[in-house]
Amino acid sequence: MSSNPSPTVNQREQYKDQLPNDPKALDNRFPLYLGDWKKSDPRVDDDLAMDNMDEPHMKRKLAILKKHPEIEKLYGHDSRTSLVTIAAAAAQVYSAYLFGRVWTDTFWGFIVYAYVVGGSITALYGVLIHEATHNHAAPTVFLNKLVGLAANIGIPVPIYASFRRYHLEHHTYQGVTGMDPDLPLEWEKKMIRGNAALKLLWLFIYPVMYVVRGAAMKKTPSTWEIYNIIFTITTDILVAHFCGLRGLLYLLVSLWFGYGLHPGAAHFIQEHYTFDDGQETYSYYGILNKPYMNIGLHMEHHDFTKVAWSRLPEVRAMAPEFYDSMAYHTSWLLVHWKFITEPGYGPQSRLGRSMEDHKAARKQVGKLRRADEHAYEEMALDAQKLKDN
Repeated sequence: MSSNPSPTVNQREQYKDQLPNDPKALDNRFPLYLGDWKKSDPRVDDDLAMDNMDEPHMKRKLAILKKHPEIEKLYGHDSRTSLVTIAAAAAQVYSAYLFGRVWTDTFWGFIVYAYVVGGSITALYGVLIHEATHNHAAPTVFLNKLVGLAANIGIPVPIYASFRRYHLEHHTYQGVTGMDPDLPLEWEKKMIRGNAALKLLWLFIYPVMYVVRGAAMKKTPSTWEIYNIIFTITTDILVAHFCGLRGLLYLLVSLWFGYGLHPGAAHFIQEHYTFDDGQETYSYYGILNKPYMNIGLHMEHHDFTKVAWSRLPEVRAMAPEFYDSMAYHTSWLLVHWKFITEPGYGPQSRLGRSMEDHKAARKQVGKLRRADEHAYEEMALDAQKLKDN
């Protein structure tokens, strides 16, 4: 498998005639909404690359729907997600029982199993929580929240409600500094940079970074976050009682592995770390999308957040000119390898934008929705003004 995520020139040329080509389009990123910025290099850059436009996916969605309105038929939940959640939670709690009450005298068996099986299931929990966050697991918001809590049973810290809160903000304010909780903190950018050993350690402690970045937002816990804390304390007590403290430790170690240096966690790097100039979101098209419910199809997901995991491949199939023309990854193992070993990548290999620029560029969306000839003329003028300023 190639470690180069970029499509070949021929791939992009192949779809050139199928892409919209209106010279009076919204901004100079139309129709693929690739920017003209250069990716940040931690060997020479102290901070993120910066863009003066809004996040691209709302406008990409409108451009795609204008040509492929049939994609809207894919919207909706997939109830099988709830069944997978129940099965995954049961499997992990049963494993906790085995290591807490039956296989109590093995150490290396505990570690290997926690990485291979426990880490893999915990990485899947992240996918299930993600689906519940977007209301893809059940027909109502309340039922999706219950599914999210169920997925949290096998994770001994309260993750679901906080993830839901901050992940939805990430979609709304992708790349907006001070608003997108997915962006690295200042100390991450300054300390880690392109050093391979430090990047390896940074990925190893990535589960902690999820908590730290959320805490850095300095927000009062929401009602559901409080519910989640109470729920998780209760399930932890039950696990400790029935499976023993060693069983609870198994869940904790599985979490550490599954959200850290694990193939199933490589999508944390794959999704928005900038491997190419001008592109801030990447999909992964590889075999591990099967067990991990298409979590790698991140470009498709950001474009169409109302489409459940099982129908995301259909989005790409319906509009290949908008996806096969983009850079993408084919191996999660190589994502980690390339990110760790090459000094040109580090925590600052992300794209940022100011809230002012984001809001100014987002004002054009209403004109794009009208999509008439006069609106396109107005968009072209506005885009030129922004570029001139």
